[in-house]
Amino acid sequence: MRLSRRPRRVVGLAVLVVALSGCAAPPRAMHGVSVGDVASDAAVLWSRSDRAARMRVEVWPERAPDGSHTRHYEAPVTALRDFTGRVSLRDLEPDTAYAYRVRFEAGPRPFARAGPAREGRFRSAPDPTQARALRIAFSGDLAGQNVCRDAELGFPIFRELSRARPDIFIGLGDMIYGDGVCEARGLYGNAQIPGDFGPATDIQGYWAHWRYTRADAHLQALLASTAYLPIWDDHEVVNDAGPHQDTRDAAPYRAGDHLLPAGLQAFLDYNPVEESALRPATPGVGGPLPSLHRSARWGRHLEIFVLDTRRQRDPNRAPDRDDAPKTLLGAAQRAWLEQGLAESDATWKLVVSSVPIAVPTGSAAARDGWSGLGGDTGFQRELGGVLRSLHRAGVHNSLWITTDIHFATVFRYAPFPDSALRIHEIASGPLSAGLFPKRAFDPAFGAEPLFFYGPERPEDLRDYADAVRWFNFGILDVAEDGSLELQVVNGRGESVYRERLAPR
Repeated sequence: MRLSRRPRRVVGLAVLVVALSGCAAPPRAMHGVSVGDVASDAAVLWSRSDRAARMRVEVWPERAPDGSHTRHYEAPVTALRDFTGRVSLRDLEPDTAYAYRVRFEAGPRPFARAGPAREGRFRSAPDPTQARALRIAFSGDLAGQNVCRDAELGFPIFRELSRARPDIFIGLGDMIYGDGVCEARGLYGNAQIPGDFGPATDIQGYWAHWRYTRADAHLQALLASTAYLPIWDDHEVVNDAGPHQDTRDAAPYRAGDHLLPAGLQAFLDYNPVEESALRPATPGVGGPLPSLHRSARWGRHLEIFVLDTRRQRDPNRAPDRDDAPKTLLGAAQRAWLEQGLAESDATWKLVVSSVPIAVPTGSAAARDGWSGLGGDTGFQRELGGVLRSLHRAGVHNSLWITTDIHFATVFRYAPFPDSALRIHEIASGPLSAGLFPKRAFDPAFGAEPLFFYGPERPEDLRDYADAVRWFNFGILDVAEDGSLELQVVNGRGESVYRERLAPR
């Protein structure tokens, strides 16, 4: 009897491939995992490898851990996007708890080697007809003013956010400070993990800032356990950024170099955003870059409208006049917002604006938010037009969540004397940044301050532990009957404000 033999050359090649693949450690999942832009039937899953690899994903309903309903996804990961990878999850079931596992593998198949898995979970959004209780957490301003990862505690506020167990965490913006630094000693005197970067002048610099914040263990734990809805503000690029103010002349910047494209691309690289769903911005405004505005429906009681307050704004220094009102949103985004709010049948309409309404930002010569504080460089006329559209359409139960001011505050607005229209604004933050509380606010639109949370004299803060007390995030609890409770929670996990709202 004659035995069949493989050609000696094929056997030798297989042995060589196996030997070579065993020489190097397999690729590892770095900087955690996250799932964003979650809908009732879809989501985007993100992670990062330490090298070029294939991203392998398994997703299954938690009720079926036996693998019978497991779905498999795959995507290439390359240096072009700093080894970040994402896959679009499709045909999800509404209001369902999902678990997932991410690995990266390298080498030719069938001899590829995979690194250790990173696991996470999230819950898909309820169907628009389904009434379910929801908890939404939100905040912004991370690693600004050299208030970075504490050498011992990291970013401690994310531990408190995880303990709150939100269904959704909304990152309101300034989730990096691309124009900042992180030194070995922080603003409040504590030892920090230093960053290997200065102010970012190109995409490699922005990637370095994102890697630094994403390396925090508490942030990784939060993003691995809840749905994430990210948006940007100015410091993902440079202070007070927009398509007309994204250059800097002084070193380390290069005069005339536009920073917005690199900052936006780095944001997309490091966040779970469904890029195929993004709308193009107004032609001619800063080039062919998308706008990040989008909406998310979460059951019968909540629809979220995420604004992009950076991509299409007019110059901050331009005057805001009756005959030539400025735009912060751009015509297309404003029309989308007004139509979406008017047509939504959700009990609560949550508007995500990275810049505040009543508290002025920027300077009198160039306001960066909605308020002009009596001057003419805000974007107040456009906001007034949006509010008038709500009045005409009979839209009630709208809430605005904002950030950028580095203290927490709550306002109630009565924009029109002859109308029962009432709007709440809840500004939260910082997550970990300098503290700049101010009592001044713009009384336009009938603003009524309900709450203020910040140190009266931030220069008197004794140490980092004292500063952590003033870091904060917001929570919205939507009950199954449609009622809503809002609260502000500080960096120690203490609830410092609560208010219950009944829908009209």
